[in-house]
Amino acid sequence: MPESPATPGTVAVVVGNPKPASRTLDAATHVARELAGREPDLVVDLATLGPGVLDWADPETGRLVDLVGKAGLVVVASPTYKGTYTGLLKLFLDRFAGGTGLTGVAVPLLLGASPAHALAPELTLRPVLTEIGATVPGRALYVLDKQYDDPAAYADWLAATRPIVSSLLKQELR
Repeated sequence: MPESPATPGTVAVVVGNPKPASRTLDAATHVARELAGREPDLVVDLATLGPGVLDWADPETGRLVDLVGKAGLVVVASPTYKGTYTGLLKLFLDRFAGGTGLTGVAVPLLLGASPAHALAPELTLRPVLTEIGATVPGRALYVLDKQYDDPAAYADWLAATRPIVSSLLKQELR
């Protein structure tokens, strides 16, 4: 994915799956593309950052935090682990404390094996994104792992959420 300086119109994806190039990454990229009508400008696959995500002085991780923080739209995704998002994603999101929060629209997305955890993104990821400054429109999104590549699994959520996101992004660009 091309990396450009973050602007209000920037679309970013952040994925907290410990496995690089995961189904979670595919799902998040799909959601970003559907909401923005184009490919994301920035894709942060946290599994590829290695120990830098643990080092608060790591310049590359710091640069990515800055770019994500300034993005107009960020899809934040993780597999569901123990009814919540991964520790890897938590490590990255912790970087947004202390005035370096998210400034745009954020979409929480979790993938999981069972419908039993369908409320997990709403109850665990959404509040964190809101706390660090993001505007979180509509409901958080939960997709079953086995349906991650099925556009129908996203259709109802996209129909309800896309107009809200589009409206917020248009206001941001004014």
